[in-house]
Amino acid sequence: MVPLLAGGLVAVALGVYGRVHTPTGFAVGPAGFSGPLAMKAWLTTGAFLLAFVQVGSALVMYGRIPVPRPPAWIGGLHRWSGRAAFLLTIPVAFHCLYALGLQYDVARVLVHSLLGCFFYGVFVAKMLALPRRGLPAWGLPVLGGLAFTALVGLWLTSSLWFFTAIGVRL
Repeated sequence: MVPLLAGGLVAVALGVYGRVHTPTGFAVGPAGFSGPLAMKAWLTTGAFLLAFVQVGSALVMYGRIPVPRPPAWIGGLHRWSGRAAFLLTIPVAFHCLYALGLQYDVARVLVHSLLGCFFYGVFVAKMLALPRRGLPAWGLPVLGGLAFTALVGLWLTSSLWFFTAIGVRL
């Protein structure tokens, strides 16, 4: 219960901060990108692609993709692709929260804001659940699946929108 409560608190805290904080309109410089939206779209796309590595490696680790001998490096691939995906989301989340805040006047943006809060809440719950003994066998896969689903939703409501509405550019 502790990981779920902590994750819920993180999600709510991010949402409350995003709502009560006065957006600055600027947070992260878009080093190497044409602007902050392009930076967010490309970093989220990187995390989105790494999320598929996460799912594939988890399926191999849990025996859902049968391989004669799972490679010894599959656990490392899972851990490092997850770390990299999470790190790619940090400047995006910082910019979204600090510069834009939680917005609710456009349905796509509201869904995106809520998914962002949910993603970090689920991530915290999953990380806190990892070292716990006695966790049901389905616990980590469910939390991982929720994090994956939230990240896919974030990509659909941000990067895909950017690439289709604005265009593909760095």
